[in-house]
Parts: sequence; C-alpha cells; structure tokens
Amino acid sequence: MKTFNNLFFVVAMFLVTSVAFSQGTITGTVVDESGPLPGASVVVKGTTNGTSTDFDGKFTLDVNSASGTLEVSYVGFDTKSVTFNVSGGTQNLGTIKLVSNNSLDEVVIVGSGIIDLAEDRKTPIAVSTIKKREIQERAVGNVELPEIIKYTPSVFVSRQTGFGDGRLLVRGFDDTNTAVLLNGQPINAQEDGRVFWSNWAGMADIANAVQVQRGLGASKLAISSVGGTVNIVMKAAEKKQGGSVRFLTGNDSYFKGTAEYNTGINDKGWAFSVLIDHWQAHRRWAEGTFGQGQNYFFSVGYKPNERHNFNFLITGAPQFHGQKWSQSVDRTLNDPKFNQHWGYTSNLQGNNYTSDIDSERRNFYHKPVMNLNWDWTISEKSDLSTVLYASWGRGGGTGPRGDGRLRDPNGQIDYFAIEQSNQAIGVATGGDDGPGYIRRASMNNHAWYGIVSNFNHEVNENFAFNVGTDLRYYVGDHFRQVANLYGLTAWEEDGVSYTTEYNPDPWAALFNFADEGDRLDYDYSETITYQGLFAQGEYSTDRFSAFFQGAVSNQTYQREGRFQGDLGKSDNLSKVGYNLKAGLGYEFTEDHKVYLNTGYYSRQPYLDNVFTNIRRSNALVQPEVENEEITGIEAGYQFEVEGVFRAIFNFYHTDWDNRVLLSGGTITNTDGSETNINVFERGVRQVHRGVELELDARPTDWLDLRGFVSAGSWQYKGSSNVQIYNDDTNVLISSTEGVDRDGVKVTTAPQFTAGATAKARIITGLSADINFKHFGNHYSNDRDFDGTPQTRNFPTLDSFELVDLGVTYDFNIGENKLTFRANVFNAFDKRGIQDTDQFGSFPITGRTFNTSLRYHF
Repeated sequence: MKTFNNLFFVVAMFLVTSVAFSQGTITGTVVDESGPLPGASVVVKGTTNGTSTDFDGKFTLDVNSASGTLEVSYVGFDTKSVTFNVSGGTQNLGTIKLVSNNSLDEVVIVGSGIIDLAEDRKTPIAVSTIKKREIQERAVGNVELPEIIKYTPSVFVSRQTGFGDGRLLVRGFDDTNTAVLLNGQPINAQEDGRVFWSNWAGMADIANAVQVQRGLGASKLAISSVGGTVNIVMKAAEKKQGGSVRFLTGNDSYFKGTAEYNTGINDKGWAFSVLIDHWQAHRRWAEGTFGQGQNYFFSVGYKPNERHNFNFLITGAPQFHGQKWSQSVDRTLNDPKFNQHWGYTSNLQGNNYTSDIDSERRNFYHKPVMNLNWDWTISEKSDLSTVLYASWGRGGGTGPRGDGRLRDPNGQIDYFAIEQSNQAIGVATGGDDGPGYIRRASMNNHAWYGIVSNFNHEVNENFAFNVGTDLRYYVGDHFRQVANLYGLTAWEEDGVSYTTEYNPDPWAALFNFADEGDRLDYDYSETITYQGLFAQGEYSTDRFSAFFQGAVSNQTYQREGRFQGDLGKSDNLSKVGYNLKAGLGYEFTEDHKVYLNTGYYSRQPYLDNVFTNIRRSNALVQPEVENEEITGIEAGYQFEVEGVFRAIFNFYHTDWDNRVLLSGGTITNTDGSETNINVFERGVRQVHRGVELELDARPTDWLDLRGFVSAGSWQYKGSSNVQIYNDDTNVLISSTEGVDRDGVKVTTAPQFTAGATAKARIITGLSADINFKHFGNHYSNDRDFDGTPQTRNFPTLDSFELVDLGVTYDFNIGENKLTFRANVFNAFDKRGIQDTDQFGSFPITGRTFNTSLRYHF
C-alpha cells in the first residue's frame, strides 16, 4: 500500500508539473508566395523551445507560457514575429506567410567572415541576389550558372553555343575584370583573369545563392573587381537530414540525373553531405556542340561546441564538349547552327562502319577543388574566419595540326577520308605546314593553393573593424601533346617523332599526359605568388553609416621555358598593388536611403601581359608593363515600402587607365605569305559611366513583378601605343605611338538593356513566370584583323529581345514532395547576332528547353 501511495504521489506531481510548465499547444501553417514552406523554424522568442514545419508547412508546438511571441524564419525570407495566447489550452495561428528578402545572412553556414556579402556592410552598394530555389529552377541542365543573373541591370551574358563557353560581362567589363569568388576563394585564372564556366558546370547544383555586386562592391580583397564581384555561396554539410533525386531532359537529347543526401547534424556535432550527377547531350543547340560530364560534391562538417565550426568539402565537374568558334557575319545569318569544326568518325567493326560525332575543337577539363573552413567565435565581440583551399586543374582544348584536313560536301570534317589519306602517308614530316593531319591538345595543368583569413571585432555598438590576409601560390604547366594521329604511323616535328596518343578526356587527363620529351610546339611553366593584406572599418548609427577599406598586395611572376633551346627560368618580377575604398550611407526614414561610394585601384598586370611571348620567350615587354589605374565613383537612392514596392537607382563612373590589351592573329605579307602575330596595346584608357533603375512590386499576394533599365556610355579616351611581335620568332615587327582612339565605343556588350519579369501563383503549388529582356546599342567589332587597334566606330548590331518562360508545380507524395519544373529559353526563337569580336560573330542561341522532376525526401 505504501508503494502504491508513493507511485500515486509521483504521478500527481508529474501532472501538476505538466500543467504548470505546459500551458498549451500552438498550431499553424507557414507558407511563401508559392505554397507551404517545409523546414521553416518556429521558436518561442527568448527561449530555445522550438520546432520545424513538416512537408506541408504545418507545425505543432507545446509552450510553457500562456502568451508570448513566436519567431518564424526560413532561409532567404524575412523573420516574422507572431503573438500567441493559449489561455484556452490551444491556439491555431492559421496561415503565416513569409516575405522573401534580398538578404543572404541565413544562407551562409560556414565562412561568414570570409564571404564578402553585401549584408556584412551597412553602407549600401548596387547588388542583386539570386537564391537557391531560383537557381534550381532556372540554372539547370543545359543552362550555365551566369544565365541566372542576366535579368539584372548592366549584366550581359553572351551564351555562345557550346556547353560552358559563355561570357559574363558587368557594366561592360568581361570576366577578366569581374571578380568571381567561390565561398570567398578567388577563381579567376591567375594568368589572365578569365573564368571558364565549363569548369564550374556543377555549381548550380551545390550553390545556396549567387550575389552580384556591381561596381566597387563589398569585397575586402585586392581583386579584379573593376566591373563587379560575383559571390557564389556553396552549400556546406547541411544541418537537416534529407535528400533528393532529380531527372532532367532537354532539347537535342540532353539528359541529366542528380542524387544528393544530407545526414543532418548528429548529437556529437558531425554532419555529412554528398551529391553526384551525370549529364550528356549530342549537342547544345548548334551542330557539333556535343557534351558529357559529371559533378561530385562531398562535405563534412564538425561543430564541437558553440565557439568552433569546421567544414571540409571537395567538389569537381569533369566534362568535355565540342566547341563552335566564331563564324563570319554572312555565314552566321545564313545558317546560325553551322559549325565547321566537327564531323563523323568511322570505326570498322567486322564488315560494318559505325559513326560517332567528334570535333577538332574539343574542350576537356577536370578541376577538383578542396577547401577547409574554420569559424571561431572568440567572444561576443570578436570572431575569426579562415579558409584553406587547393585546386588541381588538368585538361585543355584540342585543335588541328598539319595541312591535311579534308571535308565532305556539307563542309564538315571527313574523318574517314583523313584516316585513309594518313594511312597512305605513314610517317608525316614537315611539321604544322607539312602533309597529314592530326589533332593536338593544348594542355593547361595547374596547382593552386591559398588561404584567406579575416578577424572581425565590434568595438562598440557603432564601430566595427576587420583585418585579414590573402595568400596564394600558383604553378601552371602549358604544353601541347598529340591527341589523335588518325591512322598515321608517326608525326615528326622539330626532329622528334611522336607516336603516342593522349586521350582528350577529363578523367584520363588527371594522370595521363605527355612527359617533357613527348611534348610538341611549346612547353613552359608559370609561377605566380600573391601576398595580400586588407582592413576595413565601419561606423554606423540608426541613420548614418560610413566605411573605409584598404588593401595592399605583392604579386610575383616567373616563367620557365622548356622547349626549343631550354630557356630556363626568367627573373622573378615583383609588382605591388593596392586599393582604397570609402563610402557613406544615410537613411532619411526606413523607406528612404542614399549612398555614395568611391574607390581607387592600382592593379598589377596579368602575367600574359608581362612577357612578349608567353609560349616561347622569357623576355619582358619593354618598357616594363606598369600597374593599371582604376577610379570609381557610385551613388544611389533606395525607396521601399516593405513587402509591397521597392525602387533602386544607381549612378556609376569608372575610369580605367593604363590598361594593356593583348590580342593575336594572322596578317598577310606583301608576298602572300602569312605571319602569326602578338599585339600589345599599352596605355589604353576607357571610361564607363551609366545609370541603373530597378523596380520590384507585389501588387497582390499571388503576383510578383520586377523591372529594370540600364543605360551606359562606354568609350575609349585619348591615345595608346601599339607593339606587334612575330609570334614564331618573337621579333618586334612594328611599334607605333600615339594611336588615337578617343571617342571609340567599347564593343564588349550592349550599352542599353531593359527588362521585366513576372511570377504568378496560380493555385496552391503551381506558379508560372515570364522573363523579358531587350538589348540595344551594341557596337560591332567584326572587322578584318591587321594587327592595329580599332580606331573608329563600326555600325551597331541590330537590337533584339529575348523571352524565357517557366512553370513550377509542387505536390506532396505522403510526407515527401515532388517538384516539376519546365523552362523554355528564347521562347520565340529569335535569330540574329548577339556578339562579335575581331575574328567573327556569335549567333543568338535559338529556342532551347528543359523539364525536370525532383523527388524530395
């Protein structure tokens, strides 16, 4: 009996305690403009008591107080506070709708002090942000990552026609002068600043967000952000368990399959994430632009306590694709899909021939990237973020060698006829001008190591500063090797007999490439080191903000030649650069903001501009190439009615002086022979100024509207000096001073763009979107190349408009979700010329499409 009484007492006390500490239950549903938000966080303000929504956006939460406030949050949305009162025991809060914002605060899981986001600075900048859902809707499959940002002011994406061959330009500056950062890691090529998007084909699958900062931006590094900065924020080891499987198809037999899984963080602080996919297509749109590739991603996170957070990841996107180089204007207009670089290969199997597509212009590359992030919360006011990274690139691009190319009646390469001709020749002698035909591969193998570290300290509620370092070490090996002999017994050149073929495949190129004695035409290495320091301070009150930022860096260059005479190593050239930026911001009210930013860069030249001939000479350009000088000023005004309307106006003026333009080509001599040349144009000055207007509106709960206009005036100023070198002998052919280019228009991109986007929620789970953009004032550069710079304006290209359409449908399968997405790009199949350079023109890529089905679990 005594035992029973004790048990009764315990149960009674438990019930009393439960009543005392559990006042009631709250239920509700969290949604956005498209429907339910699974995984949204619901927490009682000021406590750790919380829960997450299920796949239908629903939640149930027991609370310990009769009334209070819930904080409802989700990545990419404004946090919403909702009051509750459960004096009756339960309360259903109904539907809680979150409003999307332009912030990335909650997207960054690791590297918060390294990734230079606009949110990290209170003084405004010109910025556009694309979040994960939009990336996964639009930048999928046969669409490159840069295309998701084409519907922003002053951004032009020249789609080209091959997988990953597109160009990104911001305010008229190409990717060599627009900094691209991957989780705070610079990825612009060290030699020339280029970004090869084919190397990053998998970013759309593992990106949490992409932020485009036009102009001076918020970056603290001394980097090439003349036009702007593109921040790609990769996913890390996810905190929540789950995964997905997606299948995607598109035009021209495109197929892609993707699978990912996240373990979520366990009670010991460990989390793992993995993603793999495969894609292939017999062409992108133009003929001969076949492609195939994979993407892999593995990440492991470890959070031993609240002060330390570690994340290690490795990712890569091995791929190969056929390329379509520029054609003449007439050929482009007559048949924009035509490509002179491909043909059918014939292989005898028994008594039958089988044919496959191949191209003499094939790009193949594999670039594994690793990085280790460490976030250390030192105190409530101080933190340190560090990323240690490494990448190893292997691969290159193929091209023809020899005078034995044969074509079929349709103008395509006749590989079968070439094989028959080569078999009759046996051993081809005479080098590049001799009989026979082979495919060579120009290899670009590199190793790149670096560390970026940033210490941040809040002195008080008004002032904070950070200091950091950026260290890099890069070695690039460049040479050519035989890819295909096409039936020849051997290829003889420069006294060497070449008999080994190296497969132009991204996986094979990791370990199987030519040794020094089996390399042809050229063989050299480049070593670049970089040491940078940066610091920034910002003062802010409720209405006013001001910042000052500075960086200084030292960059060294050294070249080692190993072909035709063994040139050895060059002297180690060192260049010091720096930048200074400052800005002011003021809020008249919460709805009205203005800002003014200015900056000056003294930027070191790229290595390719330092040597007279990077393939065959250690000689420096004389006189020595000096730093480029960039001065920028920006001003803006922002007006916003929260959740309803926003208007942003920006003005910019960028003066870029003392730059070097490097080009090359072939000139015809008086005797009819041809000479390959390198052209150095020095002391070039160009001024880019313009205005940008962005409008966002949500007139109803089911419709989002957006519009933008950007108008620029980009032109050269003054005169420059031109030096022309023989590419084969490195002999100076001519030197001309004072070449007048004053008033000549910059031809890189359309100087006027305007567009509009609309997204409508039709029914629960179903939405449709339409995107429109107009391109105008694009000056042509289609001319006969004779080694001299463009000294007059050529006619503008015809203006054109592009329209993209999309539809998304989310529906539940039990506790899981299925998402259907369909896209049509260039829906009205606009044809014409989108871009030109000194060698020809690029067509507007015609209508393409894709559809995908993703299963979330």
